[in-house]
Amino acid sequence: MTPAAPAFARYIGIDYSGAGTPQTGLTGLRVYRAGFAALPEEIHPDSGGSKYWNRAALAEWLADRLAEPVPTLVGIDHGFSFPEIYFETHGLPANWPSFIEDFCAHWPTDRAGLRVDQVRYGSAGAGVERAGNPRWRRLAEQRIGAKSVFHFDVPGSVAKSTHAGLPWIQHVRRRAGTRLHCWPFDGWTIPAGRSAIAEIYPAIWSADYAREDRTGDQHDAYVVAAALQTADRNGTLTALLQPELDAETARIANIEGWILGVT
Repeated sequence: MTPAAPAFARYIGIDYSGAGTPQTGLTGLRVYRAGFAALPEEIHPDSGGSKYWNRAALAEWLADRLAEPVPTLVGIDHGFSFPEIYFETHGLPANWPSFIEDFCAHWPTDRAGLRVDQVRYGSAGAGVERAGNPRWRRLAEQRIGAKSVFHFDVPGSVAKSTHAGLPWIQHVRRRAGTRLHCWPFDGWTIPAGRSAIAEIYPAIWSADYAREDRTGDQHDAYVVAAALQTADRNGTLTALLQPELDAETARIANIEGWILGVT
């Protein structure tokens, strides 16, 4: 059977980091980009004199790319939402746009010079009013064996990346407007010609690609771009974007989000 026509023309993989401030150049913040046919290549900052990306510069670069008339699929390896129990504990509506607005109001980790731990420990923002428990895990995390978005200070944790990255997701979303589809919150089906952004867990595909001379962070970003490209080229991307979930799991995933590739 001939694969369906590709849904996207460009694929961007981002290995994120919550270290430092939004203006700190980070060796752990890596970006790879692939076209439909071209292999992924690493993208470096093109201004500011820094060898490494910082979160603020990356958000602007990404927003600029999404403004281009090129359907692009972006994968980032941090959480886009929190477990349903977080919403219940804090009395929040089960609604992702409301969640991210509320989060940004309490965790202003996109503020210049501000570190995640400053908000986490109460010296800035109001993060203590929107704290979570490291035992709380989203359904997708449970299925893939990933750590909680609240499990700080342990190897392999995405807690700091998530708390640093969410305000920048909101920033990019505001700049892109209707050109950007935030999967799955804007729907499990991405409209034709639209760019999209999704949460990724690189370990799902890491072993499928030789590491060669890349660092661990570089390889994770490479793998994301390569896996998205491959799935679109061989016709399996549609199934990944529309996993077979029962009604209750789908309901929860509309609140908590989902990790692309988890079934």
